[in-house]
Amino acid sequence: MSKQSKDRKTRIGALRLRSVLLAVSLLLGGLVLLAYTFGGRFGVSHQITLEILGPLQSISAKVTSAARTFWEDYVDLLSVREENIRLKAMLRSYEEDLATYREAYTTYLRLQQELDFRKGTDFPPLTARVIGKDPSFWFHTIIVDRGENDGVVEGMVALNSNGIVGQVIHVSNNYSKVLLAIAPSSAIDVFVQKSRVRGILKGVGEGGYLLHYVLKNAEVNQGDHIVTAGIGGVFASGIPVGTVSAVHRKKRGMFLEIEVEPSVDFQRLEFVQLNLSLQQSLIQGKIDSSGG
Repeated sequence: MSKQSKDRKTRIGALRLRSVLLAVSLLLGGLVLLAYTFGGRFGVSHQITLEILGPLQSISAKVTSAARTFWEDYVDLLSVREENIRLKAMLRSYEEDLATYREAYTTYLRLQQELDFRKGTDFPPLTARVIGKDPSFWFHTIIVDRGENDGVVEGMVALNSNGIVGQVIHVSNNYSKVLLAIAPSSAIDVFVQKSRVRGILKGVGEGGYLLHYVLKNAEVNQGDHIVTAGIGGVFASGIPVGTVSAVHRKKRGMFLEIEVEPSVDFQRLEFVQLNLSLQQSLIQGKIDSSGG
């Protein structure tokens, strides 16, 4: 029902109530006037009339007061209802604004973390935003919004403030595909940071990593940090990769079975830092070749 229809019904109700009250008042007034007119001549009649009119007037006054109170309460209720609707609308608006501000603040914290990471790197970083993910289990790749026009080349390492993300495997003019470190086709030469035990870290998809080729007599414990070994020239030494989550010593075989939880939350990747050192190395290599 529209507001105009509600206002119209309210006015009609008020007019009807006023008409009833006016009729009752006129009737009582006439009776009182009649009583006073004949009161001087008929004293007993006057007393009888007063005895009759007194309760009627009392009832009329109570009815009139109750009707007025009811009407005022009704009008107030309509006002409260409208105010309630208005306040609810305001509350919804404030909640939407709060959600927007909360998301903006969370984004700010992430960007601040990445900025601090950029400042502390010993390589030229290029920030790239994750704009897509490959749903395939066997490939586990992401798409970032940087490409050849930004100086990206295949083989570049992708990192964030928590550690290794992966490596660029394909580049177009404005976009690049990054193979995640947890992909089954990925393998990284690593160390157990505490004991300096070396092994090969292989991705197992959503399960994180498995650390291979660590002898059973090696000192490896749950909670040990795994970092890159820096062998092979792809990943620098000492970059965080994960934390040992479980160590299994099976009866058969000469190696431990070690589960590693990634240091990077691959489900919540938004930004990565691409190491431009490889691009500069390639440029320098071309210059050296040309000079030779």
